[in-house]
Amino acid sequence: MPKLFLSLLFFCFTIQMWSQPPTQEQLEERKAKIQLEIQEKEQLLQSVKSKEKSVVTQLMLQKEKIGLKEKLIKTTEKQTKLLGNDIYINQIKINQLNRELEQLRKDYAAMIMKSYKSRSEQSRAMFLLSSENFLQAYKRAQYMKQYASYRKMQGQEIEGKTKQLVGYTNKIVVQKTEKEKLIEENENEKKELEKEKKEQEKIALQIQKDKGKIIAEIKKKQQETRKIDAQIQKLIRQAIAEANKKTAAEKARANPKTTTAASTKAVESSTKIVLTSEGQLVANNFRANKGKLPWPVEKGAVSLPYGDQPHPIYKTLTVHNSGVEITTENGASARAVFGGEVTKVIKLSPLNIAVFIQHGDYFTVYQNLSSVNVSVGDKVSTKQTLGRIRTNGDTGKTIVKFLILQNTTYNNPASWLFNM
Repeated sequence: MPKLFLSLLFFCFTIQMWSQPPTQEQLEERKAKIQLEIQEKEQLLQSVKSKEKSVVTQLMLQKEKIGLKEKLIKTTEKQTKLLGNDIYINQIKINQLNRELEQLRKDYAAMIMKSYKSRSEQSRAMFLLSSENFLQAYKRAQYMKQYASYRKMQGQEIEGKTKQLVGYTNKIVVQKTEKEKLIEENENEKKELEKEKKEQEKIALQIQKDKGKIIAEIKKKQQETRKIDAQIQKLIRQAIAEANKKTAAEKARANPKTTTAASTKAVESSTKIVLTSEGQLVANNFRANKGKLPWPVEKGAVSLPYGDQPHPIYKTLTVHNSGVEITTENGASARAVFGGEVTKVIKLSPLNIAVFIQHGDYFTVYQNLSSVNVSVGDKVSTKQTLGRIRTNGDTGKTIVKFLILQNTTYNNPASWLFNM
């Protein structure tokens, strides 16, 4: 029965191993990364506080820091659990080794006693000489030889298992110390988390106190966003007019007799690009890659999705976004999501440079750049660097705003980008 129990236990443990849970090294690496992010958030918080900037920004940073603290606690708990499992398995091995050693020692003691009773050379000789024939004498000699060899082997096995037992015992002592350390570390992190939550409550109270002022600030930012959206629409219409003018001129040169002034004017004033055969091919290729386009940054996370959504603090306020905002690393660059031609490089505001790329009758727009590497008329390829993304001096965040339009109609970038 004990053997059956141990077999079942070993089988369960093997299944657990097959599921490939994170190792202590992986968890330690994850924990170090989270701790670094917490330090960065703390530095940003202190920077924001020293500049006496928006309390909304303080609250958002505080929330992010609390979220990271909670992740850190969960990671440490996983480490503790993993160590507990290792300790349990090692204790089973120690118990099993103790039982095996006890049995081996009993067998060895019995063998030594039997050997002691028949230890004289005379009794061994008599054992051989009393054989009825040569074959029996040979078999008895072989038996004595094997007996001596088996006794030696048992002694070596006892010695080996004793060393194993010492090794597992030392290992479990180290693991228990490490587990105690992790538990203490987690308790300290939980205390820190409570402090962070109290700090969050203080900031939230301050927000309630200055609610009118903060709402006015949010509305002002939304007005600025709408103003930039209108500016982008105007620039897109200009790009459409320029493209159509170029197409009309080419058509007039190719067929001067069939082209009238009225038809040329109608094409130029259209809100849709009149595609050439080459432009149609580019547009078709772009459309065929819907849902497969690479992100406009190498690494990042969506911080504000497309469309209308409630403000993260004031749920009664609606925040509109004509594209998608992606938070990335400090110093990161924006990159083209598809091959095309640069039609505009323009400052939408003193701190916001935008790059417009045409893909047939589609446009991709990359906002919030501090510097650019391309010029109007450049042909760019997929994942080509367009410029460096600006880091906000107040929040310390590096965010690119990315838009996709077909002519003047906004599209949700989430349906175009891969795995968004």
